[in-house]
This record gives sequence, structure tokens and C-alpha cells, in this order.
Amino acid sequence: MPLAMRIHRYGGPEELVADTVAATPPRAGEIRIRHTAIGVNYTDIHARRGDYVESRVLTGPATIGMEGIGVVEAVGAGVTRFAVGARVGYAARPLGAYCEARNFPADACVAIPDGVPDDVAAASLLKGMTVEYLIRRVHRVAPGEVVVFHAAAGGVGTIAGQWFRALGAQAVGIVGSAEKAELARQNGYAHVFVQGRDDWPARVRELTGGAGVAAVYDSVGRTTWDGSLACLAPRGWMVCFGNSSGEVPPVSLNRLREKSLVLTWTRLGEFTATPAELDACATTFFAMVTAGAIRPRVQQAFPLARAADAHRLLEARGTTGSLVLVP
Repeated sequence: MPLAMRIHRYGGPEELVADTVAATPPRAGEIRIRHTAIGVNYTDIHARRGDYVESRVLTGPATIGMEGIGVVEAVGAGVTRFAVGARVGYAARPLGAYCEARNFPADACVAIPDGVPDDVAAASLLKGMTVEYLIRRVHRVAPGEVVVFHAAAGGVGTIAGQWFRALGAQAVGIVGSAEKAELARQNGYAHVFVQGRDDWPARVRELTGGAGVAAVYDSVGRTTWDGSLACLAPRGWMVCFGNSSGEVPPVSLNRLREKSLVLTWTRLGEFTATPAELDACATTFFAMVTAGAIRPRVQQAFPLARAADAHRLLEARGTTGSLVLVP
């Protein structure tokens, strides 16, 4: 039976334990995928900890993870999107990627292009599609535009910096340590500041002559919220897509009125809700990869059974690239 790393209760990395699960034929609309590489993302940590009250539905053992790459082993009734032997990937719910094989909705999968290795796809599909919708469809970044991106040396931030560079935008990266600053610069950020060391809101205002930036992309949350708002120009976009430091405290909408700011919390699923949207998002990202404009970096590959070690590294902000699990 396939191996799966599951949680029996919410908590720390030690709650990820190895179980075996029964293999079942795919149902109508599903395909069975034999994983070759699995992405590790901060959303997996939120799921393991049960951070989001509205999604705490754990009633028994559960497999987490929402990004996997593999080969189609079987197709369910009505599936015409993929055939047995196809290389596919997904970055979506339902959770359950931390396993050797699983059934998954065919309409939520994308084809992996030739020339993109499995580990690279697993390290970048979720992150790359996240960047695509953030900077091309939430607020469409224009050449020469100045924006701020938090966690600039992480997996999403690294791809974003390379994409900003390709667009000709002037991106300001905020990182967690001095060691990560140079990496962010190498990956396309015109200016880099260190959270906790630099007064980055003031520096950003200086860089823009007091005007502020067109958009701030913030996945950190509680510790960066006030500074992010202070960076924005009138009619600027405050784009929240994560809260690795904790949720932003309740805030009055009146805080936005001084500069007519736009505030949004976004999730990838709402921007890839149909097969057409999903294919367009993935195709745009993979085109940047195959053209060489974006070069995802696999920092480390862990055996599936060591998923807890991957979580410890990511949770400690010890990453300067992407992590993958190998079944």
C-alpha cells in the first residue's frame, strides 16, 4: 500500500507520521497519480498546525500537502483531459499530496512541459502560479513601476524577483536576514532591506521621493502590516496573500481612506477556478521557465518520510529557495 505522511492531530512537525493507505481506483472525473516529486509550501505548515479556524475539520488521520508532480497510472470515467502515462502536476485542494500515490480531479491538474524536470516543477508550480496571478491579474505590474515584495528570498519571492526583472519593474525586496539580502539582489530586486534591521518603510519612501509604491505584496502579515501600508502611494494596492508571522489584528477600514488605498486578500484557487484559467496560469508561468527568464531553485530534496525535517527548515525561515519531497 502507498506510504503517506499524515497528521492525527494539529501541532508541530513531529505530528507528521508515516502511515500506509489503501489504493483505490479513480472515480469519475479523477486520475490516479504516482508521485515523483512533491512541493513543500508554507500553506502546508498552516494546515499541519490548524492555523485557520474556519478550516479546522480534522476528525481523523489526514494527509496534508497541495502540490504534487507525477505520472498518470489510471483514469476514471469521463476523463479526456489526460491519458495514462502523461506527466501532470497540481497545486490545489483537496489536500493530500504527501503520499506516494493518490487520486485527484483531472480538471485541477496541468500538463508538465517537456524540458521541465519533475523536481523543478514540484518546487515551483504553486509558487509560480501564485506569482503569475499576483503580479499579472490582481495588480498588473507595469515596466518601470515600483513595488514591494516581502519574503523576497523565499521560494515565491525568488520567482517574483526574476519575473519583475523580466518585466522591467523596480522591485524592492524585504528579507529576514542580511544573508538573504544578496540572494534577493541576484534574483532581480533593485533594492533589498532587512526586516528588523532597516527602517524599510522610511527607506522605501526615500527611494520614491516620498511618493510611495504602486503595490505591496505581503505574505508575512502581523509584523509587516503597518509598514506595508506606510509604503503605499495614493491609490496603491495592499495585496495580502499569507500571514507567516500571524494574522493581522482587526483593523478599521478608515485606515485606507487617507490615500484611497485598495486592500485585498487573495488565494490562488479563486484565480484558477476553471480548467481554462488554470491552464492559462500554468502555461504563462512555464513559458517563463522554458524561456530562461525564471530559474526555480531547488534548495533541498527530502525523502517523503522526512517531511517533518522539511517543515522544521521552512518554519525556521532557513530556506533560500524551494524544498521538495521525493517518494
